[in-house]
Amino acid sequence: VTGTKPKMSWTRKILLILGFLSTLAAIALITVAVTQNQPLPKNTKYGIVLDAGSSHTNLYVYEWPAEKENDTGVVQQVEVCKVEGPGISGYSHDTENAGHSLVQCLRQAQGVIPSKQHQETPVYLGATAGMRLLSLENKNAADKVLSSVEKTLRSAPFNFQGARIISGQEEGAYGWITINYLLGNFKQSGWTKLLHSLKSVSETSGALDLGGASTQITFVSDESPSESPENLLYFRLYGKDYRVYTHSFLCYGKDQALQQKLARDIQAKSNSIHDPCFHQGYQRTINISDLFKNPCTSVGKKQFPFSQLYVMGEGNYEKCRRSIQNLFNKTSCPYSSCSFNGIYLPPLQGDFGAFSAFYFVMNFLNLTNDNPFALDKVASAVQSFCARPWHEVKEAYHQIKEKYLSEYCFSGAYILSLLENGYEFNKENWQRIHFLGKIGSSDAGWTLGYMLNLTNMIPAEEPAAPPLSHGSYVGLMVLCSLVLVSVLVLAWLLFHKPKCLQKGIV
Repeated sequence: VTGTKPKMSWTRKILLILGFLSTLAAIALITVAVTQNQPLPKNTKYGIVLDAGSSHTNLYVYEWPAEKENDTGVVQQVEVCKVEGPGISGYSHDTENAGHSLVQCLRQAQGVIPSKQHQETPVYLGATAGMRLLSLENKNAADKVLSSVEKTLRSAPFNFQGARIISGQEEGAYGWITINYLLGNFKQSGWTKLLHSLKSVSETSGALDLGGASTQITFVSDESPSESPENLLYFRLYGKDYRVYTHSFLCYGKDQALQQKLARDIQAKSNSIHDPCFHQGYQRTINISDLFKNPCTSVGKKQFPFSQLYVMGEGNYEKCRRSIQNLFNKTSCPYSSCSFNGIYLPPLQGDFGAFSAFYFVMNFLNLTNDNPFALDKVASAVQSFCARPWHEVKEAYHQIKEKYLSEYCFSGAYILSLLENGYEFNKENWQRIHFLGKIGSSDAGWTLGYMLNLTNMIPAEEPAAPPLSHGSYVGLMVLCSLVLVSVLVLAWLLFHKPKCLQKGIV
């Protein structure tokens, strides 16, 4: 008798159909999740900031994805152009050329930014301590320089947003915003956000900025605001409140500090001085009128029977430090604690990022790397450099302009004096200072913070965002779909008897 194949039960038929449909549904679900949630084509926006410093001007081009405009860590520097010639304050007697000096770097920016986006790209110019000094010395000349600069920027194909002198407080605050934005200290997402919420709000880095004409110190302070409220700024960024101490010392940038020191050292009886902050064998001639022409030195102006000063290097680090010490008046403090010149300074808190000339000088002296050097090692390295005779230094660094090269000994000693004697860093907390040139692809400095603020890219409240990123969402959809299919297959197997258990027909 020939056996006949048993008919498939309705239960099994229904399970098979359900399994097939579920598989199709899962495939469709994954396809929709992947295609529907793919990021939109890249829509990049650009911004330009010119940092018009006391010794030179830099132009920075920044870019960011438009759909992440209020996110953190998405703006990055894509171009930097150093303007030829002096800072714009150096054109006080030739104001028309202040604007003209920027043309070449503006052309370079035009080449970086797609032409169809030129008109919508904002351009800002912020002038710092060099122009603050010129404004004090000769307001008419400062206004003419800014007018010349504005004329050039308006003629460029970008969206001109202003050229102005920023205050020392702004410079300090924007530098602090820049480094903490780039380090991701303001706002995190995912697991880093959960971990960050367990840390104190004060887990930000302080900012130490050194230019040619001023220096700034800025950090989050837990101290009572009653002592010196004019040194405190309040920020609400991404839903968190920050109380930030900041102070800018005009005339204490490295170039003006040297001018101050030379003006103090000059003796009425002699037209020459032996300077321990220059290398032995180095000589420089300075016009007395140039030395006393700006507000940093004009208060000490006296009549001298000679018009030129001859400076001869001595190369003695210890004597140089003692000479620099006289620039910091520590005799009186009307507060519980001070930096110098009677200025309130709360106790130092947290890590500090030191940038601009702090970084450039220390980097030249090979004192910047991932593991900060101990204070005594830094002092020893500066001392060794200062002790080298000028002819040897000139030969070793022949590619560096003589003016800059001759001042590294002073600048190194000055940085140590400013940080140690001025701000009272010591051998215990020295290694909390990190000398920063770039963070990622962006220069550490005030310009990025300035642009973020003026374009409202750091909101006071945290912007609404989906709980999961695109990648996490797609991954979760795929996982849920696979679990669904697995459950249905398992159910089918449980209801389906394998052939080996079926009764044979005899």
